[in-house]
Formats: sequence, C-alpha cells, structure tokens
Amino acid sequence: MKIDELDTNHEYKQEIENNIENCLTTTKLDFSSEYQGKVRDRFNLGDSFAFVTTDRQSAFDRILAAIPFKGQVLNQTAEWWFMKTNHIIENHILAVPDPNVTIAMKATPFPIEFVVRGYITGTSNTSLWTQYQDGKRKYCGINFPDGLTKNSRLKQPVITPTTKEEKHDRPISPKEIIEEKWMSKEHWEIASEKALQLFKFGQLTASENGLVLVDTKYEMGLNENGNIIALDELHTPDSSRYWIDEGLEKRISNGLEPQNIDKEFLRIWFKNNCNPYDDKTLPSAPRELVVELSLRYIFLYEKITGRKFVFENCENINGRIDENLRFYLNSTKTTTS
Repeated sequence: MKIDELDTNHEYKQEIENNIENCLTTTKLDFSSEYQGKVRDRFNLGDSFAFVTTDRQSAFDRILAAIPFKGQVLNQTAEWWFMKTNHIIENHILAVPDPNVTIAMKATPFPIEFVVRGYITGTSNTSLWTQYQDGKRKYCGINFPDGLTKNSRLKQPVITPTTKEEKHDRPISPKEIIEEKWMSKEHWEIASEKALQLFKFGQLTASENGLVLVDTKYEMGLNENGNIIALDELHTPDSSRYWIDEGLEKRISNGLEPQNIDKEFLRIWFKNNCNPYDDKTLPSAPRELVVELSLRYIFLYEKITGRKFVFENCENINGRIDENLRFYLNSTKTTTS
C-alpha cells in the first residue's frame, strides 16, 4: 500500500526506527491494577486513578500494532486540549507526572460515547459512510439526505452516540438513550450540548493550525459532586480524525482520499489485507506504516500545540513510569502532611 508522505519532521524517522521494539504494550507497575483497556491501563491510587497510555494501536475492536511514542503523544495531546477547554467543561486531570501517565479524579462514566461528526467518511462497520453506502438514511435518529458523497462536509456537525458495551459498541439514538435509561434526559441534554461546544472549539483550533477536525468521540461522566466532566482523552489522533486542510477540496474532487494524520490509513491497510473483524490472526503491520503513523502522531502534536516533541527515554518505560509515579505520590504526601 502506497501512501502520500506528509511534510513531517523526517529527522525524527531514525529515532522512531531505533525504538520500534521499545514500545509500551504491557504495563507492569507495583500498583493496584484495576482495568486494562484497548489503549489505556488504569491503576487505583486510592483517592485517584493513574491512567497509563500505552503504545498499543487499536481499531476494529482489537489491537493491530504497537506504535513508538504513541502513548506519549496521546497523553500529552490530551493534556493540552483538556487545559484549553476548561472554560467549556471541567475535566478529570489532576496531574501528569510522566509523559505516558495522567493522574485523574475518580468519576462515574456515562455508558455512552458521544461521537461528533463534521463529515461523512470512515471505513469501519459503524462509520457513517459505511452505513450510508449500505443504504441507511436514518442513523442514530438523524435523517440524512440522498446524494451525499464520501468525505463531504455535513451541513452542521451531528452527534451519533454509541453504547459502551463489552463486545461491540452499538449506535443509538438520543430517544433510545433516554427510553432505555442509559442516561437521564437532563444529563443527555447537558452532555450532548457540551460535546458540540467542544467540537466547535476543536474545529476552530484545528483550522487555525492548517488542519481539519473531521470527527471525534468524547467520554463524560459525573464527579463526586454530581457535575458532568470530560473523561478519558480529548481530540487526540486516536479519538479523532484529522485531515490536512491545504489541497483538501482538490483531492476530494479528484476522487482521492484526504491526507490524514490519524490511523485511517492503517485501518485501510488491514481492511485490504485481511478481515480485521473475523480473522483470528492478523498480519503484522508493515514497518514503514508503523513508522509513518508515529511520525504523523508527532506531527499532529507539534502542529496543534506549537510545542517541539521531546523524545523521552523508552528503553525501560515501565521503570521510568514507576519512578515518576512514586516521586509524584511522595511529593503529594509531603505537601499534604
């Protein structure tokens, strides 16, 4: 599969290749492990959680590959966005003691993912384009007109929620969310409005930096005071789809895929080379695609935040995290005593 190389920092390429075997795929810490997600592992610190963002790359409800420095990019990108959106909604971040770790307040998550879309696109079974191409014109309670084409912009952003279930997420309408008691009407109305506000802010910020925020997912929940807060991650290349703005319309009009910074090209490779939903064993992701995805994640971090990416020591990531966590906890005890 040939993909267009982005104008990324190619001097980073050697650093990534040197560390392609040093990815954080299994978290081994001397703390109480509570939950292992597709990408994030959660540890119970008593009055808070430590979320460790790994380098595992997920799609199609399974792990596809390990991407060097990905966990660091996701964690630090999310931190930046959370800080920038505090005026819209409170979030769960308490501290970031390590490039891969977020200390977060405990909260009760809503069992719903708030998926906001500004374009009709995607390759997964639940993507809006896949559903539309299969003939569906009503999706998550929203009526879509005939004549839409792949990668075209919607008249306005829409929310297509999904349930958070053990096997597969299920698309659901706001009416069903309330009737099936996934959320109260009040909580849904507040959270969905916050999701649209976050997306609007994200699109504006991305546009100012030459990018297009295409779609994303938000997770929210209730803190100990019963207030709705943002959880998990925010506008990262794992939870969001980003395109390069320059030349976008020309590429789409010529029938070409947009230049993307997210994991879409890796999804496409697996769709073209296996059945990622049903095959028991998947082929290994090509080395060049792994390196390219790492480059794109770092490119996005620098493009959005305006900061230069700092390559942290990843020869023993678990050891580094353990040391930084202990230092954070000791300093917290000293401050409070």
